[in-house]
Amino acid sequence: MLKEECAVFGIFGREDAAQLTYLGLYALQHRGQESAGIITSDGEKVYEHKGLGLVSKVFDVETLEKLKGSIAIGHTRYSTTGLSRASNTQPFLVTCKIGKIAVAHNGNLVNIVGLRRKMEEDGSIFRSTMDSEVILHLIAKSKKKKLEDMIMDALNRIEGAYSLVFCTKNKLIAARDPLGFRPLSMGRMGDSVVFASESCAFDLIGAEYEREVEAGEMLVVDSSGVKSYRFSERGKNLSKCIFEFIYFSRPDSKVFGVNVDKVRRKLGRKLAEEAPADADIVIAVPDSSNTIALGYAEGSGLPFELGLIRNHYVGRTFIQPRQTMRDWDVRIKFNPVKGVLEGRRVVVVDDSIVRGSTMRKLVSILRDAGAAKVHLRIGSPPIRYSCFYGIDTPTRGELIASQKSIDEIKEYLGVDTLHYLTIEGLLSCVDDPQNYCVACFNGSYALKPEKGFAKDVFDKKSGYEEELII
Repeated sequence: MLKEECAVFGIFGREDAAQLTYLGLYALQHRGQESAGIITSDGEKVYEHKGLGLVSKVFDVETLEKLKGSIAIGHTRYSTTGLSRASNTQPFLVTCKIGKIAVAHNGNLVNIVGLRRKMEEDGSIFRSTMDSEVILHLIAKSKKKKLEDMIMDALNRIEGAYSLVFCTKNKLIAARDPLGFRPLSMGRMGDSVVFASESCAFDLIGAEYEREVEAGEMLVVDSSGVKSYRFSERGKNLSKCIFEFIYFSRPDSKVFGVNVDKVRRKLGRKLAEEAPADADIVIAVPDSSNTIALGYAEGSGLPFELGLIRNHYVGRTFIQPRQTMRDWDVRIKFNPVKGVLEGRRVVVVDDSIVRGSTMRKLVSILRDAGAAKVHLRIGSPPIRYSCFYGIDTPTRGELIASQKSIDEIKEYLGVDTLHYLTIEGLLSCVDDPQNYCVACFNGSYALKPEKGFAKDVFDKKSGYEEELII
């Protein structure tokens, strides 16, 4: 499976802003599980608390009560630039000529190497190895006088994917990159304004979804209301991440203004149309593939069954002291329902295949449980290229589809048949296909990263190995 990315949340105009941000981050936990943080402002002082681990581990009642104020931003992180260390937790807070300003960032900057090296040559000192910190340095160095102009000045110097929320002593600011790679929604909670990576965060706190933050738009919220600024004119086409619909977003969310569940069911029905199977039942690899599998069952007329049960209490860093225990990782996550599988010809629906090692073990589990046939159907095209826009994909050499043909993958996995959704089929499931990024499938990048770009390019330079999460 692909690795998570990050989530951002922001709220203005609620005395319980910290508590509501905690709940919002809880709803967005699936997008990042390495660290979490909240920064608040009461108009005079700015407060912060962040740490490594899940939202429920980082925060408790006592810490939330110390985060005073009616403005808050929050972040959950999976590292996509800068390794997972305490100094890289977000939101990131600095003090500059306009006072304190904090940022939470979802995405990746692709021109980070040149920007940061030039800043270091000019004497800038960095506290982290995140690309997000560069944004704050650019704001602090801007020659503009007004905060809004300083931020827009900085945004016009960066390239890549970014959905951002900023917090100052008396303002909440949200911005989205000109190509709209990552989602960012705006909602209302009475007189309060809320921003979140996905609308499921609004549902939990009782906020109403209003609209998407547009590509190239910055929204400034203060006591006078909400003001919209256009810092960059959008081009002919956007590059919204299609994987938000395939895997990342929760099915109960609305991203890019569209219900995720609706698109995922379309993916499953299109997959059934493109790749029918002579089978008895359809099962999903839970949980991310459940809705695609339901769509496949609807499209094929085959019954949907619960053939695999997922253990939801498995941590991301399961201790594997011996090689024999490493072979148990998939069995710890998934257990077969033998009464459902035994003697049946099974269609297994998954959202994607990355390296293939997990799926190979899963197929072995299904065979051991008595499945007569295993027909594998994938709700996305083969992933052949790395993502540089906020998803932690492996290098091309680690992506099985970049190294093997589909027939070779079928043999490696040990399935009877294997079919991926085509790129054309995938794009037929969204209303504006020209506005989606499919670079991980076809290598057609809207923005190419600078030479030398890598997730850990500045970690290698820093040498702080002892802080890394193992």
